[in-house]
Amino acid sequence: MDSTSLLFNPHKYDPAHLDAETRELLRATIEWFETRGLRKLTEDFHRKVFYQEFLDFVAEKQLFAKFLTPEGEPGSAAGARWDTSRNAVMSEVLGFYGLNYWYPWQVAVLGLGPVWQSQNPSARKKAAEALATGEVAAFGLSEKEHGADVYSTSMRLTPSGDGYVANGGKYYIGNGNCARIVSVFGRIDNPGGDGEYVFFRADSEHPSFELLKNVVASQMYVAEFRLNDYPVSEDDILHRGDDAFSAAMNTVNVGKFNLCFGGIGLCTHAFYEAITHASNRVLYGKTVTSMPHVRAQFIDSYARLLGMRLFSDRAIDYFRTAHADDRRYLLYNAITKMKVTSEAETVMAGLAEIVAAKGFEKDNYLTIAVSDVRGLPKLEGTVAVNLALINKFMPAYLFSPADLADVPAQQAPGNDDFLFHQGPARGLGKVRFHDWRPAYKSAAHIPNVAVLSEQIEAFTSMLTEATPSQEQIGDMDFMLAVGQLFTLVVYGHLILEQARIAGLSDDVVDHIFSTLVRDFSSGALGVYSKRLASGEQQKHMIAAIRRPASVDDTSLWNEIAGLSGVYAMRP
Repeated sequence: MDSTSLLFNPHKYDPAHLDAETRELLRATIEWFETRGLRKLTEDFHRKVFYQEFLDFVAEKQLFAKFLTPEGEPGSAAGARWDTSRNAVMSEVLGFYGLNYWYPWQVAVLGLGPVWQSQNPSARKKAAEALATGEVAAFGLSEKEHGADVYSTSMRLTPSGDGYVANGGKYYIGNGNCARIVSVFGRIDNPGGDGEYVFFRADSEHPSFELLKNVVASQMYVAEFRLNDYPVSEDDILHRGDDAFSAAMNTVNVGKFNLCFGGIGLCTHAFYEAITHASNRVLYGKTVTSMPHVRAQFIDSYARLLGMRLFSDRAIDYFRTAHADDRRYLLYNAITKMKVTSEAETVMAGLAEIVAAKGFEKDNYLTIAVSDVRGLPKLEGTVAVNLALINKFMPAYLFSPADLADVPAQQAPGNDDFLFHQGPARGLGKVRFHDWRPAYKSAAHIPNVAVLSEQIEAFTSMLTEATPSQEQIGDMDFMLAVGQLFTLVVYGHLILEQARIAGLSDDVVDHIFSTLVRDFSSGALGVYSKRLASGEQQKHMIAAIRRPASVDDTSLWNEIAGLSGVYAMRP
């Protein structure tokens, strides 16, 4: 297959695997942006115009209501379901036109997480009805003094009459200026201790809801707000105690997955703009794309973008087949958040290097993308937070494979029920994975897959023959470096699985793995250089440093060059 078919192109997009109504809604969303055009998109970005017109469109089409309400909820819009495969597409489409439009979708996902996990039928019905009328949601978790550290929440509910009053502030809350569904995390006052955790619902239009400011200079409204003796009835309580804590963690499990597809959309639009510009730019008597270093940068950025796409697409399948005894998605989710969003930054850095001054002009999408991409690895937890989570799965993944059934592609329409019945947010060390080695062995004829396999063997040998000490395990700096290498093992694994499903050529896979080989070598040097690294560990890491196998880039470059002029947003 031509690898360029993996890229979203608004002019040709018609996903046959999705149902007719979904295709119609996606087409309407694309047409809304294309009709407004690039000039309006860039002007609103630079003037920091709030996206009310987009929210009006969302309300008119019941877009969030249909995509973000589980099937069968009383009061819901007709045809509503929570389907990860189509939600991923919507995330990508919105990211393609800018994270300012992806963002209200993303924070609505988070705000609804505690609601759809709740056993409160009244709260669920009210949320479904509000969405059906075009309202949006917000996730009131983080606070100014300690971010998303839920252990330190200062939001307090105090008993009052038949219910409670809530007092406290929340900070960095997307949609906090307009959401009628605000899921707020806090504690119920307990004179003898910290009190039990609680999630309750609030409404930004209530007089006791004080909107303080937008904390960012952007089209996005990222609110700081306070609740001042805000009345909370039992009917407003979504979760108590450990269930509230788990609801917070499980909501992020669902919500952070959108970041990878937002980044894929953003990078795809930027790539079209960059290759078209460079192909038509003549410097020193040559087109820019004839310069070897520019071609190399385009190939690297394109290979990384394809890797992002393949890993994330395959992760969808594990989300949709998850159940209480198969929670592999938790690892893949953290990697989409950590690795895929970091790759988006790398891709954009490469494209920005190519287009140079063009990337600063006010009428380009590239300028928007370069600015926005920085936020993705820093939302829903930083790279370090997600790496620490990823490391919890390392022993089981690398050394204790389980006999698990193969997971086929999951493209049929359906409601992903388990995402809102994940259960307690613990026991990550007990999650089991299928064996990663067969995927690598079946592709060992591809030169750079073979090289990466050698690097992985050096890494796993280090873990078994020069096992990190307790001091090293307790040192976050050392273990984050180790986690970077482990992440690449998993990343390559799912890329290989999806490449087989998609029928991608060995040549393209070889180019993708060339980037992974280089990343692994860099990561191995990083572990080698750590203060706590032992001599034996350093030997293993030196053995893991490899040069990528040489790959003929003629065929791939021809595919990339053919993207010039394929898509440009309407002016």
